[in-house]
Amino acid sequence: MQEETLKLDLKGLESFCEDVSLNLKLGDIICLFGELGSGKTTAVRNLINSIYKRNKLQKPISIKSPSFPILLTYEVNNFEIYHYDLYRISKRKDLSEINIFEELNNSITFIEWPEIILDMLKDYNFYSINLVIDDEDTRIIKHNLIF
Repeated sequence: MQEETLKLDLKGLESFCEDVSLNLKLGDIICLFGELGSGKTTAVRNLINSIYKRNKLQKPISIKSPSFPILLTYEVNNFEIYHYDLYRISKRKDLSEINIFEELNNSITFIEWPEIILDMLKDYNFYSINLVIDDEDTRIIKHNLIF
C-alpha cells in the first residue's frame, strides 16, 4: 500500500478522522504510531466520536487513553469498538493475557503503540496512522488508509 502524507492542524485532524470513520467496517484495525503527545489518543477520540455520530448515537462522555487499563471498549449498536494502548506491554506473552485477538474480526479496533504486535497482524485487515509533531498545533500524518 502506498503511504500518503498530510500536514494538519487539530481541526484538520478531526476532519481526516471523520473521513476515515466513514469507511471503517467490522474487522478493521487501525494502528497508531507516534511519540508521546503526538495525538494518537486525540485521533482515536475523533474516530470514535465520528463512528457514534454516523450511527446517530450520543457520543461517549469521555474517551481517554487506555494507558493503565490497556483496553477500553465502546458499544455501538450491534458491535464494539476496542481501544488498546500497548505502551506498557513489554513481553509478547502478555498479549495473550489481554485476549487481543479474540474479537478482532467482530469489532473495530484501535491500537496505540502497536509495535510489539505488528508482525502478528499480517493476516488481519489493518491500517496505520503515524502522527509526527510538526509544531504545537500541527501534525504530519502519514497513513496507508486505502478503502
